[in-house]
Amino acid sequence: MKDLDTLLATAQDAAAIGAKLMTTQAPGTVQAKGDRDYVTELDVRIQHQIRDHLARATPDIDFLGEEEGGGTIDESTDYVWALDPIDGTSNFAHGIPLCATSLALVHRGEPVVGVIIAPFLDLHYHAVKGGGAYCNGERIHASETTDLSRAIVSIGDYATGPAAAEKNERRFAVTRALAENVERVRMFGAASLDLAWVAHGRTDACVILSNKPWDMAAGVLTAQESAALVTDAHGQPYELTSRETIGTNYALTSQLKDVCGAPIYENLNPNSPPSS
Repeated sequence: MKDLDTLLATAQDAAAIGAKLMTTQAPGTVQAKGDRDYVTELDVRIQHQIRDHLARATPDIDFLGEEEGGGTIDESTDYVWALDPIDGTSNFAHGIPLCATSLALVHRGEPVVGVIIAPFLDLHYHAVKGGGAYCNGERIHASETTDLSRAIVSIGDYATGPAAAEKNERRFAVTRALAENVERVRMFGAASLDLAWVAHGRTDACVILSNKPWDMAAGVLTAQESAALVTDAHGQPYELTSRETIGTNYALTSQLKDVCGAPIYENLNPNSPPSS
């Protein structure tokens, strides 16, 4: 195992590049990647600069970024950086401050270093496997809410692109179930913040019916290191190959599964394409 504290410092320096560019440069040209899915000129610029920084600092570590192809992580890969240069691109392009640079180091399919910087909110999250989770240098913990009716639960974006109607049947069912049982439902539009805010106790759970390594890896580690539980829809431990990403404090785990489980399972066609 590599020196994770040294690699954390590298990740913090790299993510800070994205955070600074977000606050000092305009989005630039906005181009469509697909149905209602966009990338800004600044997304690509940030990815290039962070990738170049990491290549100089850690030339022996692979790199996977959302822009310019994306892809998957082979769980046999020793080490790979997973980057979302601007998580919440639509928010950023519209001047909504719920966006972040999210960077994780993944070791054989498991996130071991994570950094999430939301520059417009002045929030800097980081975590190292076995070392706890932090925001702006202070240790953070998941909430202690025990009653789902007092819980704030965030949900991931609704689907766009191919098979969006089928994918959204699951999302609508989960939204309806949550709306009838929790204090409030929220949609932030940035998966890294969904998970970071479960870690921070700002929210009590998040239900994201998708799983991309650049979106999730840093947030998953941050939540896990804050004593939150991250699973798939079946309650199994989260993996990079999971179809969903569900984070919650331990006290609400069974209640959340009771409320969300049936809608997820009823609307899950095993032959349908994975959510995205």
